[in-house]
Amino acid sequence: MDIFKEILPLKALLGSLRSNSNSIGFVPTMGALHRGHVALIEASQRENSKTICSIFVNPAQFNNPDDLAKYPRTLEKDLDMLSKAGCDIIFCPPPEEMYSTTIQLKFDFGSLDKVLEGKFRPGHFSGVALVVSKLFNIVGPDHAYFGQKDFQQYKVIEKLIAELKFNVILRSVPIEREPDGLAMSSRNSRLTVDQRKGAIIFYESLVLAKRLLSRGSDIKSTIEFITKEISQKNGIRLEYFELADTTNLMPLENVSDKAILLIAGFVGEVRLIDNLLLAE
Repeated sequence: MDIFKEILPLKALLGSLRSNSNSIGFVPTMGALHRGHVALIEASQRENSKTICSIFVNPAQFNNPDDLAKYPRTLEKDLDMLSKAGCDIIFCPPPEEMYSTTIQLKFDFGSLDKVLEGKFRPGHFSGVALVVSKLFNIVGPDHAYFGQKDFQQYKVIEKLIAELKFNVILRSVPIEREPDGLAMSSRNSRLTVDQRKGAIIFYESLVLAKRLLSRGSDIKSTIEFITKEISQKNGIRLEYFELADTTNLMPLENVSDKAILLIAGFVGEVRLIDNLLLAE
């Protein structure tokens, strides 16, 4: 497993691999890896000759400085996990390698980055698009792999690829869950034992809402019911719970096969997100 912190030597190796007709799969991460990230690595390995994983906590996508400071950083553990998973190349640059000047470039995706996460985290997706653009330019992958848990992020990157004509095929990998259903997340490590027990309310709410909608409950009353139920849980603060169109993430007035339930909120000070496709 080759580990790089600088761009130029990484690009030299990747150039050599491409000259020998190797296909490159890319898994961008912010570290604090878990089984969900390993699933991305495995998806890449099934489709490519070589797999590269980046580990970079991107300051441009944090609109809350405290959240950036508290984001878990576990590089040694991450490298061990990637080695055991058989990842070929790691790119873990310091911030100055990715951002040599003050961050000024901004992206705007119209309504796509203004709803849901974008509403509560203004500027977040501009920062995501900026770092992903940089990484695509550095790595030049044939395929890139992202988890379904960050569904809105996936849609933003899909739009980014289409608009900037990146020569990369985007793949979405299903959510990996704990035995009780909680979506695996790097942020879960910050939960106390009691908070971890309470966090399952997000997944349970998605499942319950899907059941209610499948039985004919209307969208408005379903959302109101779930919101009320969550509001009664100590230590849980809901930010949004929505049924949206998977193509553009606009709220739906009628249930359809192209619908996704999305939820976000705080368990204590830890912000979690989750989603469930109605067609699943």
